[in-house]
Amino acid sequence: MFIRKLRFDRGWSQETLAELSGLSVRTVQRIERGGTASLETLGALAAAFEMDIAELTTEMDMYNKQGSSEEEREAMEYVRDIKGFYSHLALYVTATAAMGITNLFIGSAYPWFLWPALGWGMGVAAHGVSVFEVFSVFGVDWERRQVEKRLQRNRG
Repeated sequence: MFIRKLRFDRGWSQETLAELSGLSVRTVQRIERGGTASLETLGALAAAFEMDIAELTTEMDMYNKQGSSEEEREAMEYVRDIKGFYSHLALYVTATAAMGITNLFIGSAYPWFLWPALGWGMGVAAHGVSVFEVFSVFGVDWERRQVEKRLQRNRG
């Protein structure tokens, strides 16, 4: 998580950090998710961030012990959710266009591709409503109430 914070502070993408450090994007992703890093990897990251390895590891340990703030975790989770929605939307648009083109080239007079597009489109819409909290029926407050209710049940 600390590497992600350093990267965000500098406005770098994972690809930029990978390029600057000489690591693969996959390695950067693994480390940002809390995976272990070898001494060589830590050295490459320290060089990219213009830090000593000792300074980097000390700050990583401190950050991990303190943990990121609740707001920071929620913000990162929200950004991940938005990214997931846009990936879903892009896949939907691409697949629907491919089905429409296939329908056109097959020469079928019946637009069969509209049925899967309609069903999948409702799924994309539901995903968007959920991510952007258009209706806050199941928002953060609801989640907290449910957690508290569950904890009280388990105690009693």
